[in-house]
Amino acid sequence: MIPIALAAVFFGCIAFIATQLSRAVCAGVSSAPDGPMPGTPPYAILVGAGALIGGSLVALGATPVQIGVAAIVVFSLVACWCSDTMCGLVPDVFTLAPLAAILLFAAAQHQWELVASAVIVFVPFAAAAMLSRGHGMGWGDVKLVALAGAALGAPTAVFALAIACVAAVVVHKIARAARGPIAFAPYIAAATGIALPLGFIR
Repeated sequence: MIPIALAAVFFGCIAFIATQLSRAVCAGVSSAPDGPMPGTPPYAILVGAGALIGGSLVALGATPVQIGVAAIVVFSLVACWCSDTMCGLVPDVFTLAPLAAILLFAAAQHQWELVASAVIVFVPFAAAAMLSRGHGMGWGDVKLVALAGAALGAPTAVFALAIACVAAVVVHKIARAARGPIAFAPYIAAATGIALPLGFIR
């Protein structure tokens, strides 16, 4: 069995690498005029959260395969959080590559419910992106949502993403930024990360 401390260190390193790669991707990239205001991601908190997720998965009895898949998801969540915060973008390299890896694994294992879960959560968010023409809901967020669906399973993902939407609206209103766009990826990432141990140990 993998020691909890070792898993925590491993996931913390994965999260740290994600922060650095997102900084490299966003270097020299300016936010769109109609995008969210750029900010500084909470790097230490994200690395600590990654370590906590890794330790929690081992403590809950996750298999080595589940831990490997979770590491991919944590990398994507942290990278997307940082990228959206810094430059208002959710790059495909941080969403489509991890999503493809998980879906290929699911197909190889004949776990078609994971594919279905990705589609179930993808459809309503894709509709929102189409209706808003990418302004109210960006396509990068939609791809991240699909990853959350594949990782968590439809029931857990729907609940987590609903919480993310409510939290985004509430925080946005409290900050009195109702006229500005929301950097939504951090909310998706936070909700998915919190639900990840439950999604894998189901």
